[in-house]
Amino acid sequence: MKFRTRLIASFCAIIILPLFLAAVAFMIVGTYAVKAHRAAEAGLIAPGDIMHEINSVVSPTLIAALMVTILIILFITAVFLTGWMWRGFLDPVSQLNIALQKVAEGDLNYQLDPEQYSDKGEIYAMYRNYEDMRLRLKESQDEMMEHEHANRELISNISHDLKTPITSVKGYVEGIMDGVADTPEKMDRYIRTIYNKANDMDKLINELTLYAGIDTNRIPYNFHRLNIAEYFGDCVEEVGLDLESRNIRLNYSNITAPDTMIIADPEQMKRVINNIISNSVKYIDKPDGVIDIRILDEVDSVRIEIEDNGKGISQRDLARIFERFYRTDSSRNSSQGGSGIGLSIVKKIIEDHGGYIWATSKEGEGTCIHFVLRKYIKPEEPDEAAAEHE
Repeated sequence: MKFRTRLIASFCAIIILPLFLAAVAFMIVGTYAVKAHRAAEAGLIAPGDIMHEINSVVSPTLIAALMVTILIILFITAVFLTGWMWRGFLDPVSQLNIALQKVAEGDLNYQLDPEQYSDKGEIYAMYRNYEDMRLRLKESQDEMMEHEHANRELISNISHDLKTPITSVKGYVEGIMDGVADTPEKMDRYIRTIYNKANDMDKLINELTLYAGIDTNRIPYNFHRLNIAEYFGDCVEEVGLDLESRNIRLNYSNITAPDTMIIADPEQMKRVINNIISNSVKYIDKPDGVIDIRILDEVDSVRIEIEDNGKGISQRDLARIFERFYRTDSSRNSSQGGSGIGLSIVKKIIEDHGGYIWATSKEGEGTCIHFVLRKYIKPEEPDEAAAEHE
């Protein structure tokens, strides 16, 4: 019952009950008066004795008894109404106040059950609103804790992965300073190693910068119409040189029409391809590494597949590889390290392009990353549309 209904019912009881008791008292007195008049008319008593007869029946004792009865009934009514109001409103409000104090103290596990007051209108609404607020605050708190944990893990990962190349750079620089690189060949090898380690550090820093953009939804995009064949042909040519130096064979096939177009940011899409291929290179454990890039036509979209013949990913890990900071390896060595955010960056960029991404893998055989992008459909010219309509 709504609180307003309770108030109206209580008000009516307070007004109507005394009137009802007064009416009962008057009815009793009136009944005896009528009986006295009828007795007088019948000659049973003298007309002058009517008031005496009434006074003899309605005695002070009876009046006192009626007053006491009325007071007792009013007292019982007041107690009942007070208890009714307490159970229906004051007690639930008290419980709600305790719950709000718990929230103020940071305890978001104190629950209230709205369903026990499903018939009480405002109380049910307040309890339900409290539970909605508590659950949202708890969800925000859990997200914040998870975010803080992820940030600490990111700092730990980046610190570890920066320490290894920095140590290598220092070692090679000290070798050059001490004259260990005493031949042009050694000097060239030392300098190339230092350059490669510096590139690794630069890549980690760039990933950290991009992660900050992902976290605030501020990745800069500059979308263009891209021809699939031309764009991926250039990308394959660029990454092919690097893979060749690592003794990894790159196979490329494109079965889409030559004029197939997509809307994409060329720089961010290149980051997607590089991140996926870099991740594949980390986990290729065979002497003859192979990476296949396939562009497939799917009517209104294109599907890009990048497959390697690495060690593969277990089904337990496969569903989580696109999560931020998730790493399938626990060794934390530099050869298979990384920040753990490369594939999460890939997923974010693909989704921002209106596409979607997933992975398939078999342990010991390799992994394939699939992502789908919508085609650019050229708008029909007015004359062509009219001709088709005719």
